[in-house]
Order: sequence, then C-alpha cells, then structure tokens
Amino acid sequence: MTSTPQNAVLAAVDELHGVLSLAEALLQGGRDLDLQGLEREVGTLCDAALALPREEGRATRPALAGLLAQVNGLRSRMSRAGSGA
Repeated sequence: MTSTPQNAVLAAVDELHGVLSLAEALLQGGRDLDLQGLEREVGTLCDAALALPREEGRATRPALAGLLAQVNGLRSRMSRAGSGA
C-alpha cells in the first residue's frame, strides 16, 4: 500500500480500534479508564482527515464513523460501570 495522507488516517483509525478494544477488555476486567489521551488522539485524527482533499476526506467517513461508534459504545459502558471518563 502506498503511503499517502489518506492511508495514514485510515491506519491511525485501525490503530485506535485496537486501543479501544484493549480499553474494552480492561473495563470488563474491572479497571477504571481515563480517555483524555484518547480524546487528543481522536482530535488529531479528525484534524488530519479534515486536511485531506475533499474526496479523500469523504472516503474516510465510514472508518471514522465506525471509530465514533466504538468510542460511544465504550463511553456508554463506562457510564454504566461507574468508571471515569
């Protein structure tokens, strides 16, 4: 795969999916979570996606929407578990 800014955004999304999966496992194991660092990473990722040419940015929307759904699901489970946000 050729290294492009769009591919870098998509790779970062994949990496964050892994981080969120680990966070899910930790939460299920009873650990408290702090998502401040994750929020910064997501902000940086969104900035990078917005900097892409319009069509390339649009092509990242499904991946970003999936990431958002995973983050929202984790936040919901954290609220139910009484973990910090």
